[in-house]
Amino acid sequence: MLEATSQANTQPTADTERIRAVFEAQRAHRWTMSRTTAAERIARLKRLREAIIARRAELADAIHADFRKPAVEVELTELHPTLEELNHTVRHLKSWMKPMRVGTPMLLAGSSSHVRYEARGTVLLLSPWNYPFNLLVSPLVAAIAAGNTVICKPSEKTPHTSRFLAQLVKDVFPENEVALFEGGAETAEALLELPFDHIFFTGNTRIGRKVMEAAAKHLASVTLELGGKSPVIVDETADVAAAAERLCWGKFVNGGQTCVAPDYVFVHASKERAFLDALKASITRFYGGTEQERQASPDLTRLVDPVAWRRVKDLLERSVAAGAKLEVGGETDEPSRYIAPTVLSGVTAESPAMEGEIFGPVLPVLTFQSREEVYAHIRAGGKPLALYVFSQDKRAVEDIFQNTTSGGAVVNNVLVHLANPNLPFGGVGTSGLGNYHGHFGFKTFSHERAVMVQWMKSLASVFFPPYRGKAQELASRATRLME
Repeated sequence: MLEATSQANTQPTADTERIRAVFEAQRAHRWTMSRTTAAERIARLKRLREAIIARRAELADAIHADFRKPAVEVELTELHPTLEELNHTVRHLKSWMKPMRVGTPMLLAGSSSHVRYEARGTVLLLSPWNYPFNLLVSPLVAAIAAGNTVICKPSEKTPHTSRFLAQLVKDVFPENEVALFEGGAETAEALLELPFDHIFFTGNTRIGRKVMEAAAKHLASVTLELGGKSPVIVDETADVAAAAERLCWGKFVNGGQTCVAPDYVFVHASKERAFLDALKASITRFYGGTEQERQASPDLTRLVDPVAWRRVKDLLERSVAAGAKLEVGGETDEPSRYIAPTVLSGVTAESPAMEGEIFGPVLPVLTFQSREEVYAHIRAGGKPLALYVFSQDKRAVEDIFQNTTSGGAVVNNVLVHLANPNLPFGGVGTSGLGNYHGHFGFKTFSHERAVMVQWMKSLASVFFPPYRGKAQELASRATRLME
């Protein structure tokens, strides 16, 4: 069972009859959708784009009402990436949909081979609360581009954005093409009982396992966009000031509630003090030099709900009690769900801050002398969704890539790989299964159908039974010539 959240008691009971009816309507319509042309799919995407642009102010208000996210951050992290995904897909969809010709071996001379991209069918999108617009609409774009019918379920933790999305979907699409159901865990569970052709889930690893288990009952394919502790390595050659500034932005944007946020930093021992001082300077420049200024800053997103606030506060307090030092921050305010942008030094691998993904504005800093120490630590945990390296040494960067794995990686910056629709976005191992964005998203929501067409008499007939005499000798010689 998917567990309920703190807001579940405000959610209506799942209307299982209506969910089933919409699912059946979409399943009946899926062949019509799968036969749509590139022009028809592009027209749908353009309608979606126009509706989003017309309601951008309404979207910003909804997200701010849910967790005080600044309007500029909404534009930069929710709206712009989604519109870029839409525009990129509209530009390239016609070429993506074309069958891809592939080679044919000599033994099969007289035939041709190609790969067709076909819609998977009826798909389910289960999206999270931390980027409630982008992380629902971006995969929706890919699912529509591939010709699927789609049912969406946004998170109940961001009810204002959920209502915005429900109205947006209703106004742009007929229900037998795209539908959205609000609600809590009961709604998600009712949806997961249905035999979808594909399930796309964004959330934490624990719930991802439950989604995969539900999909297995119907042998549905899955894409799991999960999380994990994304490490940062700042080596002795790094530009410390630039590293601190970019990490300060990447860690504290969205209140630290980002699946690819820098979760902790390994800084070379020779650079520790300079790096910590640069982090403090960046926090002062971004959010204010005093606690009063930071708490009054309109640029700091709040924790999404009291449960998240208490979890991060407890993690912070236990880490300090275990010996971590507060370099900056540490203040909290329960009524506003505020936690100050916080940097911890003196952190060890055993610190509570290193137990799991923080998902809040707390940055632990550890030191290292050799990269082997860092490799051992990263390998001991789950495979991260992202890895960030700050270095001016290309050989060191290559060595890091050779000795670690992650869903994605960035050198001398953070988070920005998500903004490139030409790159796949996804995890590996405990941080996810499958990927999307751009062409990769189109392929995720498509079945790659292998097709071979025999136009002439097949040379393979010389290998038909009976396997003896001259036929056997000819077949043996022919196959060896082609090896």
